[in-house]
Amino acid sequence: MNQVIIEGRDLKRFYQVGGGMFSKASTVKALNGLSFTLEAGKTLAVVGESGCGKSTLARLAINGQKADPGVRDLRSTVQIVFQNPYGSLNPRQKVGAILEEPLKINTSDSAAARREKAMEMMRKVGLRPEHYDRYPHMFSGGQRQRIAIARALMLNPKVLVLDEPVSALDLSIQAQVLNLLMDLQKEMGLAYLFISHGLSVVRHIADDVLVMYLGKPVETGPVEDVYAHPRHPYTAALLSATPIADPSRKKARIELKGELPSPLNPPPGCPFNPRCAHATDICRQSFPDETAIGEHRFHCYHPL
Repeated sequence: MNQVIIEGRDLKRFYQVGGGMFSKASTVKALNGLSFTLEAGKTLAVVGESGCGKSTLARLAINGQKADPGVRDLRSTVQIVFQNPYGSLNPRQKVGAILEEPLKINTSDSAAARREKAMEMMRKVGLRPEHYDRYPHMFSGGQRQRIAIARALMLNPKVLVLDEPVSALDLSIQAQVLNLLMDLQKEMGLAYLFISHGLSVVRHIADDVLVMYLGKPVETGPVEDVYAHPRHPYTAALLSATPIADPSRKKARIELKGELPSPLNPPPGCPFNPRCAHATDICRQSFPDETAIGEHRFHCYHPL
């Protein structure tokens, strides 16, 4: 077993929303009892629809917010790459200055040493030396994401939180960036926390996958196990909507009933029960305990 870099146990993050003279404040349970581990050199993909708590988990991992109970201070070892590579780069700074800024703030490196490290990191992510003096708007989306990845790696972190890092890119460019991330992981021994709204892009980059629904973990395990034998109906529905490359293979599409419930008013019991074809009374009464089959774990009263 590899070294555990991040471990979270029973993580909770609640928000108070609204409230005023004529109304009571409501509580959003963005994370409600999530546990996970992330090992050196491995990728954990966190998957689910908008509002499931993925972004809250990402912010906790980089210690931008505190959980109760929390994770230990990881700011020196964790960096983040955001979804929108243009929005996360300062348009008034040249690439060289963008890459050197973390070193300028956090190290005593000389200007020459900072430039040398920036040039070396540009080479690692597939950028050319002449890109050093150019502005972000002069690059394609894929190139800008390479700049963002290079910036995140300048302080030699142990972990990258990748928050939907390829969803804003064309499919062909997505594959290039994912391949780059896998190469960098192998070369630098990085651990990735890969946040995604769908299962299609994580299969080939992730070692393990964690499926979330309304702040709750519903299924987790090695990628191949979860993809081959999804146990939770929600995971099965997500996988049924995932394109496959083999046109000779046909699979039944599982249609989810209704809309995602409001996180302000989640249903009692298993939060997925209003949309689940297998739900019974027990599903509406209490959240199921975890069931484990080897490393494959799930919360469901009627597993598939």
